[in-house]
Amino acid sequence: MTPLEARERRDLLSREIAHHDALYFRQATPEISDFAYDQLKRELAELEAAFPQLRERGKPGSLIGDDRSGLFPVWHHREPMLSLDKTYSEAELRAFLGRLGRQIGRGDFPVVIEPKIDGFAVSVTYENGKLVRAVTRGNGIEGDDITPNALTIRSLPRELRRTAAGGVPNPIPDLIELRGEIYLTWAEFDRINRAREAADEPRFSHPRNLAAGTARLLDPQEVALRRLDVVFYGWGACEPAAMRPATQHGFHDQARAWGLPTLEQYWIAHGADEMWSAVQEFGRTRRSLAFPADGAVVKLDTVAWRREAGETDRAPRWAMAFKFAPERVETQLLGITVQVGRTGLLTPVAELAPVWIGGSTVARATLHSGDAIARLDVRIGDFIYLEKAGEIIPMVGGVDLAKRPPGSQPYAFPKFCPACWTAVVQLEGEAAVRCPNPACPAQVRRRIQHFASKACVGIGGLGPATIDLLVTNGRLITVADLYRLRREDLSALGRDRENAADSLLAAIERSKRAELWRVIFGLGIPRVGAVAARDLARQFGSLAALAAARPDEPMAGPRAAGQRVGAGTMNAVTAYFNVPKNRAVVTDLVALGVCPTSPAPADE
Repeated sequence: MTPLEARERRDLLSREIAHHDALYFRQATPEISDFAYDQLKRELAELEAAFPQLRERGKPGSLIGDDRSGLFPVWHHREPMLSLDKTYSEAELRAFLGRLGRQIGRGDFPVVIEPKIDGFAVSVTYENGKLVRAVTRGNGIEGDDITPNALTIRSLPRELRRTAAGGVPNPIPDLIELRGEIYLTWAEFDRINRAREAADEPRFSHPRNLAAGTARLLDPQEVALRRLDVVFYGWGACEPAAMRPATQHGFHDQARAWGLPTLEQYWIAHGADEMWSAVQEFGRTRRSLAFPADGAVVKLDTVAWRREAGETDRAPRWAMAFKFAPERVETQLLGITVQVGRTGLLTPVAELAPVWIGGSTVARATLHSGDAIARLDVRIGDFIYLEKAGEIIPMVGGVDLAKRPPGSQPYAFPKFCPACWTAVVQLEGEAAVRCPNPACPAQVRRRIQHFASKACVGIGGLGPATIDLLVTNGRLITVADLYRLRREDLSALGRDRENAADSLLAAIERSKRAELWRVIFGLGIPRVGAVAARDLARQFGSLAALAAARPDEPMAGPRAAGQRVGAGTMNAVTAYFNVPKNRAVVTDLVALGVCPTSPAPADE
């Protein structure tokens, strides 16, 4: 690879990693598996090692990640909250243990093997035994203060237990930062998804993503509805220093004595064979656990020796995470379909020869973006590796180049929208490609589908086929046009068209009385999901007031002190209504009698 080719590859990898970092750390909506993400980071690190001149401080290859959202107060960790080095290889895990022995100058030493719970990292501080603060990892130096949300976790004690079994005094540090993981059990994840299906809302893809997103909601009452859990596996600052645990296994005993939720299962091993045997044993049993676990963490047990091993700027040298590779099968890529979403986002979808994976037959998988296709060099006719980790949607993870058909050509991502033939746009530094035409029929269809869904205003009988027909005939251009429909506009609904038309018109009329938050959610404003829509409904009380909002709008009403609507959301709202066509839609909705009264939604 020439230096120029290396730079081009580095730029592509950096752009894609930055895209996935934003989805993973700040939006909790990753679109690729951890394995695929880790492979990107590994390739970038190897490229920068081979071409040191390409390494730039602050680029994705040198970052720990950053989950700060800008919606919460920021708090500095007293001690850095580092990440972990990761591997999927037995050989690399054994090499880590050999390297650790050389660093601490010992041939025989105990290590602890712990389940790696797939959740959201948190640091909880107790002062004089009382819980005072819960902070996300952030960038390792400072994170979001999510204390009100953490206080909704029933398993999180407000105060450490001061007496052990039998009434023996249990010493409490003046201050201790406890490091752990917020997570959702499989049972709770299933309960939430069953409720969403009943409401005709899309299922969440993975409990880790849902836990991360829930922990950073602006409404603690909404957080409480999802029944988060927490477990602790380490510590940061501890005062006085003499009260720091002496061993990792001793920490678990002490945490349990304090009444903290901690790991019920772990192994102590000497040597690489015992360590690997413990990792394999956990791998065989992890799917029976009540919570998601995607690997095992190996830690030096003796704390005093950890200082000899040291740490890098992102991870300790005395610990490593072994992650279980996702299930992987091979199938053929028969074609690529590009879908256009309601915001204009172009998403390529792989059309596959059907294959069985993860308990179901799969014939389609997301390819995410043109950058992802270019990085993988996926071509029509290729035999590709399909991955499915946990409950994540199947995704293309690589290509079997040995089976590539002769004469295949690189895939050329569309330069024009496949629905309206408008030239697509891609903002600098972004992987996403969009159709900028708001009148694009594909966008119109998706916007109306979203607005009419049960999760929004709930217009029964308005299915995709009917929407497609009305958009094609020019009867629907905006969501406001739903309320202008007449029986003659619905003349092509089918054999029993009069009854179908009357039923649909009645459903449209009923939807005028939908709660304000459902209408706001239905508008599809960027960064405004169902929870933010409720907050905006409480804050503004009417569609007209919301459309007139300013970015610096002062909070009002009984929720003002909580500052439920963040600055990022308000900026997105005002940017949306700065577009005249968007303001016109709201004006039309109000004039057509949608949401004639707008009581604030009650807290649930």
